[in-house]
Amino acid sequence: MADGVAPAGVVLVVTPPPTPNGPLHVGHLSGPYVAGDIAARALRADGRRVLTQCGLDAHQNYVPARAEARGEAPADTAAHYGSLVGEALRAARIGYDVMVDPLADAGYRDAVARLLTELVEAKVVELAPMSLRACAGCHRLLHHARVVGACPACGAGAAGGTCEGCGGFLAAADLVDARSTCCSAAPEPVTHQVPVLRLEEHRERLCEFWSRAVLPPRLRRLVAAYLDTGLPDVALAYPSDWGIEWGDGLRVDVWAEMALANLVLPARHLRPGADTLTGYLDAWGDVDEQWLFLGIDNAFYYAVLIPALHLAAGLPERPTRLVVNEFYRLTGAKFSTSRGHAIWAHEFLSTEDPAVVRAFVSWDRPDSYESDFLPAAYEAFKARYAAALDGTGPHLDAALADIELTRGEQALRPDAFDPAAAVRAALAAAGSRPERAARLLGLVGGTLPADAGD
Repeated sequence: MADGVAPAGVVLVVTPPPTPNGPLHVGHLSGPYVAGDIAARALRADGRRVLTQCGLDAHQNYVPARAEARGEAPADTAAHYGSLVGEALRAARIGYDVMVDPLADAGYRDAVARLLTELVEAKVVELAPMSLRACAGCHRLLHHARVVGACPACGAGAAGGTCEGCGGFLAAADLVDARSTCCSAAPEPVTHQVPVLRLEEHRERLCEFWSRAVLPPRLRRLVAAYLDTGLPDVALAYPSDWGIEWGDGLRVDVWAEMALANLVLPARHLRPGADTLTGYLDAWGDVDEQWLFLGIDNAFYYAVLIPALHLAAGLPERPTRLVVNEFYRLTGAKFSTSRGHAIWAHEFLSTEDPAVVRAFVSWDRPDSYESDFLPAAYEAFKARYAAALDGTGPHLDAALADIELTRGEQALRPDAFDPAAAVRAALAAAGSRPERAARLLGLVGGTLPADAGD
């Protein structure tokens, strides 16, 4: 902030839409969702104009895969788990200015499809034959949940899309010892004409974006690896039975949908009449900077694919910060929706104080390395939190408390976002400076300032 005057433009805060193939768990809260909400609250408290955006990732084919296991229609699965996701977000005091449900919003689906058509017609995206993979058993196209194997770079088990181990992009053809999840059959090569974004053609603009963006070290290593080996071609639509319809028998790939939606949704909120690429780009003139909160498994999409498509579409570069978390573990093993190894957020928050839960997952946040949720540690933290608020905890010298709180307040600024440091500072100084500590805990705990839309 220059000369104490906040910029007039909007700060866009984006968190990835959760996939409604299961409820949100505490691991999700510890990652982008609580952190993004704290950042938005801190920015608003600093006088900034903030636009927060999320939604439901209903077009992931993990949804129909889960529906098949449940013996119901995919839309019913998405509605059931989408309701539980919404319940968890509300209980955690997380609200959004823009929250889209793709299955319920025909205007959204139409806007995404029309924008992809515009980009193809403008030669930003090439319509070309591409070698893909299909299941040798049922001939279903293999991508995302429909195919598993091993990552050729790090050896970790992976599905089609990206590797959870190293964050790299993986098409079905890239996987080692790949097999379909529908028939456990080997992939067979098939060729289809699909819209393709050739990322290598955008290397120079991406390099400029990466040079100015705030990226954690692991993302910079991922980017450097692609600069050494070459950026991949990415199909933006597939012949599939799930997703936004586009062209002749194709469906928009869910991550292409995300890239297109992240161009459309802020623009439609800022200028409700915007319905073309020109209108979207004009509306984005109101956005001064963006914060993107995400897990390491989404790093390729938010650091490479989405900015490449935006830059190729003509969106001018703007200051961008990617706040990336590693995986949160539960007593030694990764939180997992598919394996049911989780503490479901809506259930946990029905009996726990959301302020304490938010403070704990911020304090224990897996920001630069994996951390482990331990029930005993949570109970000890809850006791420490209560003691800090009722004045029975340790007291710092007043001068030291002021230094600690200044450090904690600065930890919520864009240039050094560290909610764990803010929690530590507030709890350490609460006995000596209760009002100032309470304000900092209010930002973390979700009571200051009001939620989006309030």
